[in-house]
Amino acid sequence: MAVPRILIAGVSSGVGKTTVTVALARALRARGLRVAMFKCGPDYLDPTYHRRATGHASHNLDGWMMGRAATVETFLRESRGSDIALIEGAMGLHDGASPSSREGSSAEIAAWLGAPVLLVVAASGMARSVAALAHGFASFDPELQLAGLFCNRVGSASHLTLLGQACAAPLPPVLGGMLAASAGQFPARHLGLHAADESVSEADLDRWAEQLLAHTDLERLISIAEGAPPLSGAAAPAVARVARCRIGIARDAAFSFYYPYNLALLEALGAELVPFSPLTDSLPEVDGLYFGGGYPELHAARLSANAALRSALHAFAGRARPIYAECGGLMYLSDAIVTLDDQRHPMMGLVEGSAVMQPKLSALGYVEVETQSESILGPPGLRFRGHQFRYSRFSSELAPSRYALRVRRDGSESLEGYGTGSVLASYVHAHWASNPEVAAGFVRACAS
Repeated sequence: MAVPRILIAGVSSGVGKTTVTVALARALRARGLRVAMFKCGPDYLDPTYHRRATGHASHNLDGWMMGRAATVETFLRESRGSDIALIEGAMGLHDGASPSSREGSSAEIAAWLGAPVLLVVAASGMARSVAALAHGFASFDPELQLAGLFCNRVGSASHLTLLGQACAAPLPPVLGGMLAASAGQFPARHLGLHAADESVSEADLDRWAEQLLAHTDLERLISIAEGAPPLSGAAAPAVARVARCRIGIARDAAFSFYYPYNLALLEALGAELVPFSPLTDSLPEVDGLYFGGGYPELHAARLSANAALRSALHAFAGRARPIYAECGGLMYLSDAIVTLDDQRHPMMGLVEGSAVMQPKLSALGYVEVETQSESILGPPGLRFRGHQFRYSRFSSELAPSRYALRVRRDGSESLEGYGTGSVLASYVHAHWASNPEVAAGFVRACAS
């Protein structure tokens, strides 16, 4: 496929990649172009801004969790019919799962997709040094096509002109910029950014696009994207339908973290997905339940108050119906959530232990998982990959023999996976491209 595309990377985290990506997407959409959106890495929140900017879902591309074949196949499938694809990087261009290779980095995605790279630089207080930075990034990995720099947070139009003059040929050129005085800033909270529907208006999106266009040659960026070479990849093997079933998906302000790939895989395997809100709804007529991550601690009082759903969940589990939960879902199924103000909010009581919120990050990074016993995911010995990002710790006195998962991270191992019978909950956000048989096992369990 000939897919016009560009990867928007940063020299580091915090340089404004999401602002630039959203502004560029909005500007392209205003031109009447259909824009396909992607996010490198495991992030759930940046894609909500992508959706707001374009009106279409954004898809994660994660080399470490998905592998090359699934990454390329996902990009080709989800960009089909689009005029241009934008891929937002994660952290710095070369930051990933390894300090000595491309593994898990935005650079890996750029190489696999043959995507030209627009490098975002926070250029406040910078002059000729931008040339040294451009030289370093251009020469560090010559296989990548560094198309140019985008200078964010510059002091003035004349400052941007000076930066452009510093990056004279043969250095990658400065292709645009945004002024510091006008740049948008996303509000922060304990778990990164707010979701886009909570903090950004349509006027904000349009204003960011106008600010980008004031100092950026949009036509040149489109031309660079159109110059990306045709991309080929082996078609993904057809997913065999294993069984028909109905799976309830918790989706509301408290639960919103799901990889679109995982949900699409469940559907391909034969599941009908039924969204419902644990905040307000009763239990739908389903064969199994999937509770993703999110912010249950911010809605703990309302979740606790839904006593009818608590009773229904206990009856559901009592009939051996499968219940699978990740991170925020684990917290919800626990005995209680203890918030930072030391308030204890009773939860569903399906998992022994309490989730206690912490003022600092408790875990961050990729993990490899192996099932230790028969579960609703399948037999023992199943392996898959995932990610953890949390500000809570789980306080439990379970015996080691009752943990369902062995989790490996950075050379260390720990036991996780809480619940009994048809309930399985853990802190791991799994990506089932790493082993589709895990999703198939869950569908079989729901169907049976």
